Amino acid sequence: MIQFLLNQELRSEHALDPNLTVLNYLREHVGKPGTKEGCASGDCGACTVVVGELHTNDQGAEQIRYRSLNSCLTFVSSLHGKQLISVEDLKHQGQLHSVQQAMVECHGSQCGFCTPGFVMSLFALQKNSDTPDSQKAHEALAGNLCRCTGYRPILAAAEQACCNKPQDQFDSRQAETIARLKAIAPTQTGELNSGDKRCLVPLTVADLADLYDAYPQARLLAGGTDLALEVTQFHRTLPVMIYVGNIEAMKRIEQFDDRLEIGAATALSDCYAALHHEYPDFGELLHRFASLQIRNQGTLGGNIGNASPIGDSPPLLIALGAQIVLCKGNTRRTLALEDYFIDYRVTARQDSEFIEKIIVPKGHALFRAYKVSKRLDDDISAVCAAFNLKIDNGVISEARVAFGGMAATPKRAKSCEAVLVGATWNSATVEKACVALAEDFTPLSDFRASKEYRLLSAQNLLRKYFIELQTPHIETRVTAYV
Repeated sequence: MIQFLLNQELRSEHALDPNLTVLNYLREHVGKPGTKEGCASGDCGACTVVVGELHTNDQGAEQIRYRSLNSCLTFVSSLHGKQLISVEDLKHQGQLHSVQQAMVECHGSQCGFCTPGFVMSLFALQKNSDTPDSQKAHEALAGNLCRCTGYRPILAAAEQACCNKPQDQFDSRQAETIARLKAIAPTQTGELNSGDKRCLVPLTVADLADLYDAYPQARLLAGGTDLALEVTQFHRTLPVMIYVGNIEAMKRIEQFDDRLEIGAATALSDCYAALHHEYPDFGELLHRFASLQIRNQGTLGGNIGNASPIGDSPPLLIALGAQIVLCKGNTRRTLALEDYFIDYRVTARQDSEFIEKIIVPKGHALFRAYKVSKRLDDDISAVCAAFNLKIDNGVISEARVAFGGMAATPKRAKSCEAVLVGATWNSATVEKACVALAEDFTPLSDFRASKEYRLLSAQNLLRKYFIELQTPHIETRVTAYV
């Protein structure tokens, strides 16, 4: 059984189909059709809901952390121990919520189809903002698409909603909701079981290892932003899933003098502060990783584990010399991330083995990363590049150059690195290294970019890296090329 709050209503579910998304649960099982399906792939934001969960802030106080999610990519099993809020829950005692009222007064809705999703993103923004902030508003709304009104009135609504925000029913009930969430906090492995399909929800790494050993055919579910597409886009059935999002040990970020250790189930939005502090370019790229809804849901381990050749984080992690800790039963092994990827969607992971954490070295001052995509926000890379050199007295002593989108796997450019190591760091060396990139990669053409565009972009990004290191004041980090 799993338990969660539907606004303030306790829901206990056991026999639901584990392949059921939160979107369809709301619309078909509890009669809340305000949440809309626009794309079923996490691109448009029409299905946005907000999930609240217990969180201890930096001062040690318990509070509820509200986050926007795409309900079309969220399986119901991931709600275990949390609070689900949909657009129907905002109106209270016959009065519109302040974010709804702001949308009305600022004329932010026309056809209305996308409006519930915008409202829920604004609600999460309001809960996480003390004052109007245009940058945060753009970030919060970047994952919501409007097909008819334009965005200026919606941004005006965001400013109004976050300016002198009034107390709402969620504020007045916060202590009560915290108590109710503590009362349903999971204490043992939960399960959804419809007879022919099941999803197991362990609470510890040891339980996960045991379950995965017992069900090696199970699909691991973390954020689900990739896995859920098999259900929503390809109409496949997932007979057995194991949800890892309730394993606190896999959601930790630990700081050491020489490294970061990031649990594989850590949401990308939770990774931002630590990675941005150590590597500003990594943080900037995370801001351009899909949308806030996806970053609130997707995990760093999932972005590695699905072995996509266009995943944004692997090239950066490879360039930094990151490692992953793989767990199987009672045994663990540490593997260089670059050795994890073998071929297209083929990895070195053994049966019943899972990524427990990612180890990111510190101290690489000359690390830079760039993402090339057709639009700035909520888009997939055509090319993602990461450069990490060590230069002593003008001579390159170490070089790690990695790309995504250029091959069947994210990989290092070994021929390029061979040209760089031992050479003087100057434009002539860079041009030789650019030529060597053609030996490292024979990219494909697809709807994102032609092979010629990809190779030229990769070469130009190396030139860009050289120029930025020579003249740091003109850095334009993680720039998109349209």
